Amino acid sequence: MDFKTRTLQELRDHRGSLAQKNVLVGFDGFVDTIVTAVDQRAGQGDNFTPFSGIAAFGQRILGAAGKSTNLEFYPRMDKLGGNGPIMGNALLAHGARVTYVGALGRGNVHPVFADFASRARVISFAEPAHTTAVEFPDGKLMLGTMRSLDDITPANVTTALGGIDGYRAALAASDLVALVNWTMIPNMTAIFTDLVQRVLPALPVRQGRTFFFDLADPEKRSAADLVYALETIALFEQFGRVTLGLNLKEAQQVFAALGFPAVAETETGLRAMAEKIRTRLDLTTVVVHPKESAACATRDGTWWIPGPYVAQPLITTGAGDHFNAGFSAAQLIGCSPEACLGAGVCTSGHYVRTAQSPSLTDLETFLANWR
Repeated sequence: MDFKTRTLQELRDHRGSLAQKNVLVGFDGFVDTIVTAVDQRAGQGDNFTPFSGIAAFGQRILGAAGKSTNLEFYPRMDKLGGNGPIMGNALLAHGARVTYVGALGRGNVHPVFADFASRARVISFAEPAHTTAVEFPDGKLMLGTMRSLDDITPANVTTALGGIDGYRAALAASDLVALVNWTMIPNMTAIFTDLVQRVLPALPVRQGRTFFFDLADPEKRSAADLVYALETIALFEQFGRVTLGLNLKEAQQVFAALGFPAVAETETGLRAMAEKIRTRLDLTTVVVHPKESAACATRDGTWWIPGPYVAQPLITTGAGDHFNAGFSAAQLIGCSPEACLGAGVCTSGHYVRTAQSPSLTDLETFLANWR
């Protein structure tokens, strides 16, 4: 039986239990504007030639040194953004019960999150940040304005949840706690420390509770900051199972910060990267997901599967968050590591083709038709 058949069978066997699972996600929030960079314009609207890739766009910028240049971004869509809201929205689509705590608007939720807020329990205490996502065939540039995320602090999270008792109650009721976007939230390590020192020690044990962490491209943070955050994440193992989700670039940055030499971007290299990070931090699970495949390591071994790569996706912003949602949803319902990887790549694969978060039925259809 190949991994696609096994994933399909496990999802069918366990899917009914996801509706009984409670998920708490936090704490960021972005309004994403998806744009295309215009190389040559021939007329109004979308009558233009886009840049062929990031290198060509970069050459245009370099040519402006000592001079100036005009750059046009053609808007494609405005959408809910941020690692947390995108992951939370995808988990909702899969059928989980989601509580979202974060920066979706102070007083009133920003309109871009209105549909999400109508389906999830939303507790918003700060204004969202903004990202202009410039998408190219070979990658994307995320241009962020995020001062409002400074308001995401341990004290403000506690207050938003109704004080320490409300904070503990929300965590105690959760089967999955997803804490994402460490890089862009300056006080996130302080939130981690507050959780492991003040909040979580008073919680009753909940069988199978999982903590999921996503760093979100730590390139702009120092290696010392990154290692300290990773060591703090490892402390959550006292209170449940910890999964660290990393795309390829993030995994390479973590690998280097932990002192490991670079490895090849092959199946063997990805397995080794996941396992060495997992062992060094003593975590339950570490996931590494490039665009073309995905690997994970647990205390029982390592797994790798190819992904349903598409050369011309409809959208790429949020693909990694959808992978995280698919992987986490499968973990929640007790799927094997290989099936969790399968659910992750299919959730992402469906999303980049349609710009829609898939249901579990959509995943089953995707798997059944994956050739």
